[in-house]
Amino acid sequence: MMEVSGLRKAYGDHTVLDGIDLTVPTGTVYALLGPNGAGKTTTVNICSTLLTADDGEVRVAGHDVRRESDAVRRTIGLTGQFSAIDELLTGRENLRLMADLAHLDRATAKASVDALLARLDLVDAADRRAQTYSGGMKRRLDLAMTLIARPRLIFLDEPTTGLDPRSRRELWSIVREQVADGVTVLLTTQYLEEADALADRVAVLDGGRLVAEGTPAELKRQVPGGHVQVEFTDGRSERLASDGSVASLRKILDGLDDSEVAGVTVETADLDDVFLALTGHPTTDATTEEKEVLA
Repeated sequence: MMEVSGLRKAYGDHTVLDGIDLTVPTGTVYALLGPNGAGKTTTVNICSTLLTADDGEVRVAGHDVRRESDAVRRTIGLTGQFSAIDELLTGRENLRLMADLAHLDRATAKASVDALLARLDLVDAADRRAQTYSGGMKRRLDLAMTLIARPRLIFLDEPTTGLDPRSRRELWSIVREQVADGVTVLLTTQYLEEADALADRVAVLDGGRLVAEGTPAELKRQVPGGHVQVEFTDGRSERLASDGSVASLRKILDGLDDSEVAGVTVETADLDDVFLALTGHPTTDATTEEKEVLA
């Protein structure tokens, strides 16, 4: 669905992206994981035609974002870090506005608005001004406005920042539904749990460079920290080093007497361990603010 090659962007002497390469398969969630200042939003802005790269190439559904920007825009939807809803309009009016901008005919627009209000649990609040909505409701409305034109690729730029745990999980559920329907999602996040829960593949971005890429499980196996916790029938427990692979687990189990073992728990390194090992600092390090300038 999207191919990025040699992507570079700088503001004066400050390099934001330093040669990014990535491929986003169709019908998957691809997560860009990194702290503030890593270059995540810059990547999204370039790939969604909002910003021009200094160098490199981006193709979305076969279209070049620089030379075929109109075709790209017909393919994508974008939910940015900050809500794009008009708080003086009702939820239904916000969606109707987006349907008009997408040039949907009246019947299709009404059907799409009604369906999205129901799907995102906004029916009861549909005719209230959006300024009365909770943070989670505003985020769901914002996403509904992105979905109204039925994009094939959705950019979600830190979509759950500031949401409570319940609202975050509600949004995750919506993302999974979209992917099940064949939509592709590029997600940027600082939340390790979010990347682990949603992403088919994760790219670790730090200082404008891609420092690792793979499935969450593949990335976890790259760093030490995994182990197997063995509980014995006599109450003892033992912690044994393991990389989480089948071969490693089999070797440990072969060395145990079944009659003496009460239980076995396998724990691998988490994405926090991965990021710390690769970059030397955790993803929650937000001491710098990403400086974005839109063209």
